[in-house]
Formats: sequence, C-alpha cells, structure tokens
Amino acid sequence: MKENIHENHRSRIRKRFTENGLKGFADHEVLELLLYYCYPRKDTNAIAHAMLREYGSLYNLFEADIQDIVNRCNTTQNVAVLLTMIPKLANLYFSSKWTTEKPILDNLDTAIKYATSLFIGRTKETFYIFCLDSAYKLNQTALIAEGTLSETPIYPREIVSEALKHQAVNLILAHNHPSGNATPSHQDIETTKKIAEIMQFLGITLIDHLIIAGINHYSFAANKSIVFGY
Repeated sequence: MKENIHENHRSRIRKRFTENGLKGFADHEVLELLLYYCYPRKDTNAIAHAMLREYGSLYNLFEADIQDIVNRCNTTQNVAVLLTMIPKLANLYFSSKWTTEKPILDNLDTAIKYATSLFIGRTKETFYIFCLDSAYKLNQTALIAEGTLSETPIYPREIVSEALKHQAVNLILAHNHPSGNATPSHQDIETTKKIAEIMQFLGITLIDHLIIAGINHYSFAANKSIVFGY
C-alpha cells in the first residue's frame, strides 16, 4: 500500500510538470522530481526536504562539492553527480543557443541575454570580451581571466591582444559578480575607464561593460557612463 501511495504521488508530480512545467513548484518539489531518477522506490519527498534543510537552497545544493553532498546528505555519488550537473547543463543549454549562428549584439537586451548565458553555473568572477565587427556581429568571445569568488585580475594588454587578434571594430566587456550584487565596484569603474581610453587610441569603440549577477545586471551603457553605447 505504501508503495502505491508513493507511486500515485509521483504520477501527480509528473503530471503537473508535463502540463505546466515547473510553474508553481516549491523548491522541495523540484528536487523531489529530480530524485525520482535516482531513487525508483524511496520517498524522495523526505529526502528533498532533508537536503534543503542541510544546504538552505537549491542554489547552494547544486553548487556544492560532490563528496560534500555525499557526506552531508548520506547519499550516493550518483545522486550528487546528478545534482551538481544542473548548473553546468543550464550553462550548456543556454550557450548552445548561440552556436548555430553568431549573434548581432546591437542592443542591450540581446547583449544581456548572451552575457548571462556565459555565466550560468560560474561561482568565480570571470571576465570576457565580445569582439564585434562594424555591424555589431560577434567575431569572437574571448575569456580574459577567471579569479576568486570576489575578484578577477584584469590585464589590459590581454584585452588589447584579443581585440586585435579577432579584428574587433566594436567591443563589449562582460564579467560576473557571484555575490548577486551587480553594482560596479570602484575597480570596475576604473578598469572601464582605462580600457575605454586604450580602445579609443586603437580606433576600437567600447560599446558597453556588462556586470551579470544572477538575475541582476548592470550596464555602463544604460547608465550613460564612460562607454559609447549601442
């Protein structure tokens, strides 16, 4: 009887998902649904609640170390691998959208969507430049640096080298703030000023500097600060 109760519950959860996606799902229900594919017989509702109590949020759980999940949640490595794959799969899913044809980044909305796709699942500060041609079509996305949780060392000569190598006529800078706060730091502002001056000397237009912080973002162009704009 107990197994039938669980199976009926699973059927209802799956039906909700197939009809409406994850709309209206609580975090523990999302996790419960994922765990169906690791635990074909167990009550995954109880396991999902226990995991969220341990880590506090889906984000913390999905970003945790595999062995840490195994130890703290008394679960198998298969479960831990599945959960930690989620942000990496999300990053691959969104970035693959842009692989068939290089995007034209001639407006803030498209630039934000493209930049956000690069930072999903990244827990360290990472700095990219987008090298664009005269029609704002992307020539190359160049990874400049990856740092710590709160700081990335930026070296202008590397930006210059990549911009020239990929024949940039226009340029967008983009980096993330894993903290979730998109407000530019003093260093962000000074770096933008320095790069803008160098690019102007080289005849390359610095269109924008984007800061991505999860669902939040900051655009120097939108704030009419330092950069040329779209």
